[in-house]
Amino acid sequence: MDHLPADNQQSITNNQGPLPDAEEDEEADVFHNVGQGLTGRYREIMIQYWQELINEIESTNEPGSQFQDDFKSHSLPLARIKKVMKTDEEVRMISGEAPVLFAKACEIFITELTMRAWCVAEENKRRTLQKQDIADALQKSDMFDFLIDIVPRNVQ
Repeated sequence: MDHLPADNQQSITNNQGPLPDAEEDEEADVFHNVGQGLTGRYREIMIQYWQELINEIESTNEPGSQFQDDFKSHSLPLARIKKVMKTDEEVRMISGEAPVLFAKACEIFITELTMRAWCVAEENKRRTLQKQDIADALQKSDMFDFLIDIVPRNVQ
């Protein structure tokens, strides 16, 4: 294949049809888990949230970026995060950046979970989130299976 001119390489096929473009496959896979368990506009809202978040994170280090201070200001207390990290006996020292990174990761996790619970509440024509909305949102996607022992399936 290396001996073909670049413009002819695009038309090469295998038994299943044209060879997929590596970038297209990568882009499609990036948001595979994001829309899991969601349909219609809820899926689009979640994908848009993640696209904007990724753009924000990528531009954080650019000089003059409006998001430059996002990692410095967070709504979760770093001392508490550090304390939780130290509950692991194998953790002896924690760098200054680690709690900041964990705080941002927790904020993103909480936001996504809230958005998914909001989708469930809205599907049930309610405006107030309930415990069951969170449980139902977690059940719709297998990426939250790690919470199966923590969040009961049927909340009363």
